Amino acid sequence: MTLSAVAARYAHALADVITASGSKLAPAKALEELRSFLAALAESPALHEALATPAIPVGRKKAVIGRIGEKLALSRVTRNFLFVLVDHRRMGLLAEIVQTLDLTLDERLGFARAEISAPMELTPAQRNALQMELERLTGKRIRARYAVQPALLGGVVARIGSTVYDGSVRGRLESLGRRLGAET
Repeated sequence: MTLSAVAARYAHALADVITASGSKLAPAKALEELRSFLAALAESPALHEALATPAIPVGRKKAVIGRIGEKLALSRVTRNFLFVLVDHRRMGLLAEIVQTLDLTLDERLGFARAEISAPMELTPAQRNALQMELERLTGKRIRARYAVQPALLGGVVARIGSTVYDGSVRGRLESLGRRLGAET
């Protein structure tokens, strides 16, 4: 089993716990807590190494996670999940697990991610109208990330999963060229 598959299993298991009826931990809060723990690890390479190395006993690692968890005010679910990662020597996969968890939760909660490119910064009204249209097209709520691509002449290009909605001037000109070429 590849590391990505292992990370996905842990992410899916945590998503099951978080999205179960009666769960007291909101998905957004769980992600926030895991990201704050990752940030603490990033600030201290020695801490990251200590949690990843098999030379340090599991009990000491759990004690460290417990102290960090108190300072970060981590929920019981998040702490227990981190303890499971330590028990199974998977702490090195935490960043990948968090990334996969984020995608999994969006999928389960009915969100689609859109990567939207435009030649200039879009106004809030333009973003709102574009998001509403993409929600209408996909039937899902949209979490959009916007990028400025000056190479576009005008319009926008939106990518949702493997589907590309090309409303750019260049895309429309190419489409027009294909249609005119087919008519001759």
